[in-house]
Amino acid sequence: MNNFPVNKNETIEVDIIDLTHEGMGVAKVDGYPLFIENALPGEKIEIKVLKVGKSFGYGKVLTILKSSEDRVPVKDANFTKVGISPLQHLAYGAQLTFKTDQVKNVMQRVAKLPDVPVLDAIGMNNPWGYRNKAQIPVRKIEDKLQTGFFRKNSHDLIPLEHFYIQDPKIDDAVIKIRDIMRRYSIKPYNESDNTGNLRHIVVRRGYHTGEMMVVLITRTPKLFPSSKIIPDILEALPEVVSIVQNVNPKRTNVIFGDETILLHGEDKMIDTIFDLKFEISSRSFYQVNPQQTEVMYNKVKEYAALTGKEIVVDAYCGIGTIGLTLAKDAKHVYGVEVIEEAAKNAESNAKLNDITNATFTAGLAEEALPRMIENDIKPDVVIVDPPRKGLEASLVETLIETKPDRIVYVSCNPATLARDLALLVEGGFEVKEVQPVDNFPQTTHIESVTLLTRTV
Repeated sequence: MNNFPVNKNETIEVDIIDLTHEGMGVAKVDGYPLFIENALPGEKIEIKVLKVGKSFGYGKVLTILKSSEDRVPVKDANFTKVGISPLQHLAYGAQLTFKTDQVKNVMQRVAKLPDVPVLDAIGMNNPWGYRNKAQIPVRKIEDKLQTGFFRKNSHDLIPLEHFYIQDPKIDDAVIKIRDIMRRYSIKPYNESDNTGNLRHIVVRRGYHTGEMMVVLITRTPKLFPSSKIIPDILEALPEVVSIVQNVNPKRTNVIFGDETILLHGEDKMIDTIFDLKFEISSRSFYQVNPQQTEVMYNKVKEYAALTGKEIVVDAYCGIGTIGLTLAKDAKHVYGVEVIEEAAKNAESNAKLNDITNATFTAGLAEEALPRMIENDIKPDVVIVDPPRKGLEASLVETLIETKPDRIVYVSCNPATLARDLALLVEGGFEVKEVQPVDNFPQTTHIESVTLLTRTV
């Protein structure tokens, strides 16, 4: 028989002593940890114990008996349920402190680099309405096509119309598109038996240009009556320059399928970063917070410290956003991207901006870098901006062998950043500074830009 200090469904009072990296309050009962949503350090809370496990349990807030000074009113309680804004109850200044501490903690615990300077996270003046892209699931609720978001750890849709962290014009566009779909009795996707058709509504909006792209994710290629749906979307949303249908017939959590059908315009829209134009396709990766992207890229420029003589390698170049912003200050930029379509987009974006000292190729950076060395192209500065899983081990080894003077590491995951930094330090680099940048206010995610220099 388990001998835990708490029991499932028990009501108890607890003191919150910390936050997890996922933003959950931490309480301890006789040393036994309980994790509680919507709870902040310094609070005394009456909770119901929801789950008891071998090492820890979970609780639910019933009554806040003593509130934290950092607690603020929430925009919508449903945002906590679906996980859109897990820190919405925490004052924004305290959010930035929490995120800075997350980076400091992994530098100490994972990287074993406690002396590395971690600067205070750079936040936003207005930490709401910043997202330039929405991917909204569609389901039938009470016999009606609804848009919203899934309850955490489930596929139960909670209907929502306003997301608050998204550009308000995107929220408005989703509602208008939803109503058009209702008008023509489009069948929403039924996940349980893989029937129905409309799975997701995806909307992108250029922060600087105002151009909008709509992507309708369907189970089948048939979208009837598209001859009426498309004109109605264009009438309701005149800023739309591209409408794309993406077909995903599989029973999967993955949003996009392999087949793309162009319904209006071209499969692209344009936005700008600094004074450069970028074509963005329906499948392109593009930073979702345009204001903080420029803050982050300015830090990349600072750390790269280009004088016009350097060879720069952008090892995860995507559609070329970082490499092209550096090109005017470099001798030459070489971008490498594993997704061939994105590499082609980067080439197009170079031509769009009349940039002639940037070359983009599809492939793996750990294979491209040695080929450059063989051809007497030695990078002075390497930029890496990997996905959440961090750098491939083979690329870390290649960077150590290539020995660039500087590495600028853009990261969206402090844990994998810390892991990679430890390996690079062991291989002869020094971490000079880490600058967290809050690209995702109201969430627990944090981006950062790190400068490394070669020591051997």
